[in-house]
Amino acid sequence: MIVMDFSIKTYKELLKNLLSHNYLFLTFEDCLDKEKVPQKFIVLRHDVDNLPQNSLRFAQLQAEIGIHGSYYFRAVPESWDEEIIKEIAALGHEIGYHYECLTITKGDLQPGIADFEENLKKLRKLAPVSTICMHGSPRSKWDSKDLWKHYNYRDYGIMGEPYFDVNFDEVFYLTDTGRRWDGWKVSVRDKVPQHEQWKEQGLVFHSTRDIIRAAENGKLPDKIMMTFHPQRWTDNPVLWAKEFVVQNAKNQVKKVMIRYSQ
Repeated sequence: MIVMDFSIKTYKELLKNLLSHNYLFLTFEDCLDKEKVPQKFIVLRHDVDNLPQNSLRFAQLQAEIGIHGSYYFRAVPESWDEEIIKEIAALGHEIGYHYECLTITKGDLQPGIADFEENLKKLRKLAPVSTICMHGSPRSKWDSKDLWKHYNYRDYGIMGEPYFDVNFDEVFYLTDTGRRWDGWKVSVRDKVPQHEQWKEQGLVFHSTRDIIRAAENGKLPDKIMMTFHPQRWTDNPVLWAKEFVVQNAKNQVKKVMIRYSQ
């Protein structure tokens, strides 16, 4: 029997459970102020890769219970919805740029930084933007983080990028990449070196229910960044089944890509 994980119902249960265990919820921008960061917190990061209306639903649910997160929008039609961006910002959430410049320019640096500048300027017309986060397309051989080997995002008024400005020796990282919480095993880019260390410590969670149980048993670390892809989360049985099948197929392809890249 398939348990319907990655549903809105499960998402609400997760948030309420974490709140009941005294986690404070931060935006990524909040997390960068080291003097104000509490001892026990969760950074809620959302990569809006597709279906921005799903991200709006997440933002509304969070606002209803008085918490905030960070929402990173791509500069592509399937993500960039100006009304939704403004509405999420109005709910008190952080808006960030989910850049993929080198994927778009096929590694060409000058057009890449020009693309970054142009889209950041457009996004700032809709909401304040002080943080960015790389979008990692598994089918692309270019890693857009490499842009910062040649340029400095702080020159653009950017305070932080999670892959550079979070100390993952101190902050535990959970991502629903691959539609599973141990998806780093089949992820081409959304992973950090500490995952193998956490695996040795038993900090591996496959389902959302696994995370809830760990919080209830006091086994969840105190400092966490959680990355969600809201397009994966739905209560609609047909859409849920479609996402389940499609993502499992993608995971098999990514496994092959990872095997042959080693």
